[in-house]
Amino acid sequence: MDPRLHPTIDPGVDHAEQRPPETRTARVFEQGRSSGPEVPDDLGAVLRSTPAKLIVLGALVSILVAISGFVATQTVSSRKATHDHLLSTIEPLADASQDLYSALSVADAAAVTGFISGGIEPKAVRERYEQAMAEASAQLVAAAVGAGDDPDSARLLSGISGRLTVYTGLIETARANNRSGNPVGTAYLSEASNLMQTSLLPMAQELHMLGVRAVTDTQHAAVRPPWFSIGLLIAAVSALGGIHLIISRISRRALNPGVLLAIASTGLLLVWLLVAGLVSSSATQRAISDGAEPLGTVAAARIAAQQSRTAETLLLARRDSTGEYDAAFRQSMTRLGELLQSHRGGDAVTDEAVARAIAARNEWMESHERTVAALQRGDYTAAAVLAVGPGPNEAAAQFAALDDALAEGIEAARSELRSNEDRASQLLSALAPAAVALTVVSLIGVTIGLWPRLREYQ
Repeated sequence: MDPRLHPTIDPGVDHAEQRPPETRTARVFEQGRSSGPEVPDDLGAVLRSTPAKLIVLGALVSILVAISGFVATQTVSSRKATHDHLLSTIEPLADASQDLYSALSVADAAAVTGFISGGIEPKAVRERYEQAMAEASAQLVAAAVGAGDDPDSARLLSGISGRLTVYTGLIETARANNRSGNPVGTAYLSEASNLMQTSLLPMAQELHMLGVRAVTDTQHAAVRPPWFSIGLLIAAVSALGGIHLIISRISRRALNPGVLLAIASTGLLLVWLLVAGLVSSSATQRAISDGAEPLGTVAAARIAAQQSRTAETLLLARRDSTGEYDAAFRQSMTRLGELLQSHRGGDAVTDEAVARAIAARNEWMESHERTVAALQRGDYTAAAVLAVGPGPNEAAAQFAALDDALAEGIEAARSELRSNEDRASQLLSALAPAAVALTVVSLIGVTIGLWPRLREYQ
């Protein structure tokens, strides 16, 4: 431009400097506005956009679905492991400890009976003692397997094993002296029996109580339905339904196949867990009411019966005139009667066995009264026949009938417990892997449902 044609423009001065002040101010303002930071405004717009909202909602729902599926899987796996551990370890320990107590008690009663008979013990009594000792050894091994790493059980088993060796040595010494007619045999028998009554049997009973307590605690931990996991799955299904509604409104399409697939998968997992969890809990409850509780009562009754029989045989073996062993017998028999009368519920076999045990106990009490009467009049021979003789109306026969009935009741109650526990475990066996698969399908469904909607905004 020729400056001569525009005399007001100085060629040596910046044109902007020659503009009016208000024009320069407006230019500076425009420059400042155009050169300002645009990223925050663009980021905010992106975050407020529909695709961003869909991504956030999809991520949140996917996290909820993943968490609910993970919790369901862990809950089911833990429940099944609890039932399996009960069946393979805890319950067998309780059963082995009860059988161990029974075998020790029978062995001691047989040993004492041999001395009551006088002279060389009968062959049947000797065989009963040896069979009981073999059973005790076998149950020691079985209990050791079931005890695992439990320090209390290991301590008791170690103590029983060590003392049992001492006991058998004392019995053999007593038997040898008895055959020779040496009166010192009675002293060895008394020492052996005292070891059994004050150490071996109490330790076996404590071991049994540990097993029973472990069974009860394990069952009560597994009897409650998995409400927390069920609640999470309900929340996941609700969230999936909500996001489907949002996507339907945005896309103006009534159905979204991907999200519907996710809803169906999570809903199936919810229904499966709800049904399996409730049925499994119901089976566990039946295992408690029809199995564990009657089993505990009948097993305790059998222990009380064996304690009564031991007291009765010792009454004769030691010719006790102080009434100590008779009082112990009556105390144990009272406890036995209370336990049998407290039996409530169970299967038909257990109920019938308890009824037979009650009848045998009453007849045994009558036989014991005749035994005590014979001792009081000084007729030891008659008392011995009444206590250990083979007659059907004598104490030995009534105790055998009582013990057989209680053993049958124990087996029936144990079978009920194990069958219900096994059913509870089987109901959960397929659910854990299914929970993983259904959760994965649900997450894929969410992705499939959102991806086409997001592409519409590209």
